[in-house]
Amino acid sequence: MNDLQNQGAESINLSTPKTILLAFQHLLAMYAGDILVPLLIGAALKFDAQQMTYLISVDIFMCGVATFLQIKRTPLTGIALPVVLGSAVEYLAPMEHIGNTLGWGYMYGGIIAAGVFVFLISGLFASLRRFFPTVVTGSLITLIGFTLIPVAFQNIGGGNVADKNFGNSSNLILGFLTALIIILIQVFAHGFVKRISVLLGILIGSLIAVMMGSIDLTPISQAGWVQIPMPFHFATPRFEWSSILTMLLAAVTCMIESTGVYFALADITNRKLTEDDLKRGYRSEGIAAIFGGVFNTFPYSTFSQNVGIVQLSGIKKLKPIYFSAGMLLILGLIPKFSAIATLIPTSVLGGAMLVMFGMVGAQGVKMLSEVPMTVNNLLVIAISIGIGLGVTTQPTLFHILPTSVQTIIDNGMVVGCITAIIMNILLNGNKGVEAE
Repeated sequence: MNDLQNQGAESINLSTPKTILLAFQHLLAMYAGDILVPLLIGAALKFDAQQMTYLISVDIFMCGVATFLQIKRTPLTGIALPVVLGSAVEYLAPMEHIGNTLGWGYMYGGIIAAGVFVFLISGLFASLRRFFPTVVTGSLITLIGFTLIPVAFQNIGGGNVADKNFGNSSNLILGFLTALIIILIQVFAHGFVKRISVLLGILIGSLIAVMMGSIDLTPISQAGWVQIPMPFHFATPRFEWSSILTMLLAAVTCMIESTGVYFALADITNRKLTEDDLKRGYRSEGIAAIFGGVFNTFPYSTFSQNVGIVQLSGIKKLKPIYFSAGMLLILGLIPKFSAIATLIPTSVLGGAMLVMFGMVGAQGVKMLSEVPMTVNNLLVIAISIGIGLGVTTQPTLFHILPTSVQTIIDNGMVVGCITAIIMNILLNGNKGVEAE
């Protein structure tokens, strides 16, 4: 049944209005996660309101640039999978530490160095493809989805656990009602309406929030009309070895997570990823990070929530992603448009994330269903997912270790992936690491 749906999705004729709606759905799916990084970094570095507005606008613009780099195939770059790129949260803690201790210039220098590093090791990292058989990639994708579920629930509660209104009745109603609307559309709707279930869920949830008085329109009137990105707006990049090393560790973490997203999208789109494909994907993210440092924003990586969008909509074409990237460029240049998107309640986005992240995890389970369930494979799956989820639920477990080590070990997805690779080699030997 799913194969028939997928074939129908491929053959559907996408008119421009339909493409715009699908693109807007991708944009909204990644928007909350993307503006979270500038909001947190801006607050940590004590940016004023004007600086924060500029940072968010330019970050959105650079998301469009980064997405174009990844979906447009060139001789060197572009994995050409239906994915939207956004600010990589893996760099959040290192950027905050460097920015507050050494200064903004060293933070941006570290971002550029990380981008150069990713670009240079893309070939080497892609050659590790043989260490990612289905039992490993399936476990990693399952882990990506399940470790993000707590993020969805945090957003359903309002986003900020310390806020006195966290988990109040309004947030819970909006969050779970949004998730329910998306599910009902998936179950009962047909045709194109079913393909934009996430978009409709977010819009209906936001409309209900307006009726409940949960949306303040003030940010729209305060935002400006035009914002042009400028290189080195906040600081000129400076370079120092310890800050660079910290950023390189975060870069490796990000590359591992991106690998899982690549394989998930490849599985959904029935595409066999080659070493060259992976190399192009990593290079694109490396160049995007370099641009991030030059324009004083952030490194950029593939957003896993868009995997759920592709799975739910059944649309595997790149055309909606091109439109979505274009929308990001426009939003970044016109802060008033950006302000409109920021009005969507966090709880509404959390409800949508619950469905999307669940679908990412389900995609991993689907991949694992194709793996022979031998005792060795069951151990690879069980231990890697168990350790990954354990680290996610108890991130302070390794607080006695150096901060640079914690950057990697505190990330459940990375620890789970490394565990899966090592256990697969130990238990399955050479046959477990052959290219599939």
